[in-house]
Amino acid sequence: MVLHGASASPFVRKVLVALKIKGLSYEQLQQMPFTKDEEYRRLNPLGKIPTLQVGALTICDSTVICEYLEDSQPEPPLYPRDSGDRAMARWYEELGGTRIAELAAGIFFQRFMRPMVLKQEPDEELVEKIINKQLPPLLDYLETRVPESDYLFGDFMIADMSLMSPFVNAAYAGYELDAARWPCFSGFVERVKAHPVVHDVLQDEAAIMGRG
Repeated sequence: MVLHGASASPFVRKVLVALKIKGLSYEQLQQMPFTKDEEYRRLNPLGKIPTLQVGALTICDSTVICEYLEDSQPEPPLYPRDSGDRAMARWYEELGGTRIAELAAGIFFQRFMRPMVLKQEPDEELVEKIINKQLPPLLDYLETRVPESDYLFGDFMIADMSLMSPFVNAAYAGYELDAARWPCFSGFVERVKAHPVVHDVLQDEAAIMGRG
């Protein structure tokens, strides 16, 4: 298996955790998204990351990759067996990978990428809108959905990772969840980070980013 994608991507991070929990061997190539590299564009015409190559098979999109890994090696499971729980797990994965990831990416881009990479001033008005207006309704929702202990479906699963992962990127840009306002969700995020496999992936990522 060859995984294409930069470790600091919330979507690549999710797949790395899935691969490690499944105990699968792989090679990772640090690939930035939306590259002009024609060779990578032949693998993924959208230019997004991650992309997974398994022999002659090429799979794009983190959710599709995780579902493939689950189908090809069901144990240990990363999705619930119950159909209702499985539907909810897919919803949480969708929520984490779309709107939450978009808002976290907005914070990351403005406060990390613009000043540190592009040498530009961040748009703090946009950041404040994300933090004070756009994120809170989603966090209010999640506060009522996550458990006070353990994970969403008892054992650690990909839905847990999907909701936590965008907040790693937001934290790189100085954003921290308000534990007083969202105690359940803040505690949940910290539990997911502390999972042994997630912890190791985050440690490897920090080393790559020069933060270890």
